Amino acid sequence: MPEDDEPRRPSLDKPADDSDGATEPVASGPADTEDDADADRDADRDDDADETTTTSTTTTAATPVKTKRRAPLWLETIVLLVVALVMALLIKTFFVQAFYIPSASMEPGLVKDDRILVQKPSYWFGEPSRGDVIVFKDPGGWLNTPDTGPQTLLAKGLAKVGLYPTGGHLVKRVIGTPGDTIVCCDKQGRLSINGVAIDEDDFVADGLECDGPMVNSCRGRWTVTVPDDRLFVMGDNRAASEDSSARLCAPKARNCDTDRAFVPIDLVVGKVFSLVWPLKHAEFIGRPDVFDEVPDS
Repeated sequence: MPEDDEPRRPSLDKPADDSDGATEPVASGPADTEDDADADRDADRDDDADETTTTSTTTTAATPVKTKRRAPLWLETIVLLVVALVMALLIKTFFVQAFYIPSASMEPGLVKDDRILVQKPSYWFGEPSRGDVIVFKDPGGWLNTPDTGPQTLLAKGLAKVGLYPTGGHLVKRVIGTPGDTIVCCDKQGRLSINGVAIDEDDFVADGLECDGPMVNSCRGRWTVTVPDDRLFVMGDNRAASEDSSARLCAPKARNCDTDRAFVPIDLVVGKVFSLVWPLKHAEFIGRPDVFDEVPDS
């Protein structure tokens, strides 16, 4: 048999590479495809972030920063002073005002030259009550002592806005309101209001025979009824107080103005609520409970 006719066995050797070095393309598996896609997305996000940062930086650099110009220190100081003075004036006019005690008529509780605070809102929608310590304007001829209020120009200016105690006013305790009948005195020397005797030992000066000595030195009884729109007031130092009882007309007096003993309600400035000077005596001032027992007229 010719050699060419012999059957050929398949070769077990690997096929040789093509002469020009070409290779068969190898298909990528699923894992490789996902990795490439993730890499592409990360690259896109980095590009977007770079663009955003660049745009933001460019916008910020292009926008000018505006700064507010601060007012001069001297101008701020003037404005603050004006605001403080206006507020002080409003407080004095409508809410609280400082006064000093002009005489010894309110001892032992309030001594001459003590500094007190008076609040005004209590009487905006009502009237003074029995037992209140009030400040009121002079009804006429009640101030027998010289005014020792603010003397210097600065003190007078501060007094105008309520930052310094003022004078020209009186301080007394309300004993009777419109319609009340006051009688002095019972066997124990006590005043009676609308038929009820009141014990004032806790706040009036000691050593008196009765609680209404200014009329007849406790040698007899006296009675008074308070007119409309008026108040009957007395000092706690009953023997040294030129108050309503000291101005009552004698029973047989002629040409005596019976209204001179009373204080018009519209002259009341406010109610004393605090003693603020001297500091060692500072305290709140209230209405004694004994007046709660008095019935209305």
